[in-house]
Amino acid sequence: MKYSILVAVCYLAFSVSVSAQTTETFDIATFQPPKGWQRQAAADSIQFLTEDEKNGTFCIITLTKSIPALESPKENFEAAWETIVKGAVNVSAAPTMLPASNPEDWKAEMGTAPFEKDGVKGAVVLITVSGHGKMVNLMILMNTEAYEAAVTAFIESISLKKPLVEKGQPPIDAPPLSQGIRPSPARKSSFKFSTSNFDDGWTSTEREDWVEVVKGQFKVLIHYPKAGTIFPADPEPLTNTAWDILVAPRYSSLRNYKTASITNYSRPYLGMGHAVERTSGKQVFVLLFRQGNTGWIEFVAPDKNSFMQQFKFDPETIRWDSESDLLTPLIQMVNYNKFAIAESDFNGTWTSDFAGVQQLYSVYTGDYAGMNVNQSKEEFVFGAGNSYSWRLLVVSGMVGSTNYANVKSAGKFSVLNNWQIQFSKIESGPKTYNAYWSCIKGARLLHLLDARTPGSGIYTVYGKK
Repeated sequence: MKYSILVAVCYLAFSVSVSAQTTETFDIATFQPPKGWQRQAAADSIQFLTEDEKNGTFCIITLTKSIPALESPKENFEAAWETIVKGAVNVSAAPTMLPASNPEDWKAEMGTAPFEKDGVKGAVVLITVSGHGKMVNLMILMNTEAYEAAVTAFIESISLKKPLVEKGQPPIDAPPLSQGIRPSPARKSSFKFSTSNFDDGWTSTEREDWVEVVKGQFKVLIHYPKAGTIFPADPEPLTNTAWDILVAPRYSSLRNYKTASITNYSRPYLGMGHAVERTSGKQVFVLLFRQGNTGWIEFVAPDKNSFMQQFKFDPETIRWDSESDLLTPLIQMVNYNKFAIAESDFNGTWTSDFAGVQQLYSVYTGDYAGMNVNQSKEEFVFGAGNSYSWRLLVVSGMVGSTNYANVKSAGKFSVLNNWQIQFSKIESGPKTYNAYWSCIKGARLLHLLDARTPGSGIYTVYGKK
């Protein structure tokens, strides 16, 4: 098919959309549905589709619910292309951008590309309209020119309603802070810092049962370990149990709940659904996630489309063979359990223990060749007047001929800044560490990394005795 013809039709149609008659409303959009087409409505989108089984042709129109816009129309389009288009079909090339008219004070961005899915080829067109702090997306999938007249008529019929602003209230495109979730009060703590403001806009707050991380209209809860939420089981019963313990008590009217998992070495677990938040009475989309050592992390978004815009994938499409890299943005949220240090925080004894055992066998005979042991204990004892003592005990080697080392130091420590601590002597001289606190239920963990040789970036973790 000639993709350029389809694009021209879409361009001409949308340019006059504000004058069309309307017969149906979805969110802020009104339109005339294509006659005789199948209609499928969901909470976040409405879809119209038709096909000719004899000739193998089809057309699918998807109109999404309006969601909070990003900084610019171009960013809105790019985010929608990554989530909506790439979540639906395989596109091998970047979209070809085309000029789009701007009805009234809305701004439109439009792009097209060829696609392929399950051996079927066609063209995809995405139109993203931004304005008044909102964005609306229209995606068209076609593999024939036969439906161009119906597509044209549908787009001509679309008009968008400006969101109402109540008298005395700030406009809808006021600074995000007035629209977003305000961080909850931190729990009372003996540590100086219980809130962290990150450069990328996320704010972390220590709470009683989790670390709360907020940005705009998104909220993420990094749950502390809790009994009964991690045990050997298949993905569905494990996720259901964790959901019932960690999530369910704070929501009502759960619908469209489902679980998902990917089969790989470090299996991820996902549970998701739409629900009403008891504290606010708002409809939200909730996703519960765990992979490896992340612990359970709860994501709360205004709706699924907003979640997709922020985290760049559709969680409801995850299946056993999905790419695990899709979940990287979720995994990275565990890094926001991070709080600055202060001199007043350091008191008492903090230790880090390690133990490893290797049973050895001959590769030639299969006979037992002995056991190798590696064990260490590192300890900081913080006293009055910024004093400290440090000790490292190491035992290693084959059983029967192990080596033993015990190293001690003492001196004064100083906090250089919110993220670094310096000791006057560790072994042979002064040493500076990158440092931060993380939270668990009722306690903190100290993370230290040699600032001169950060290596892999893996911090040593210390707990208080």
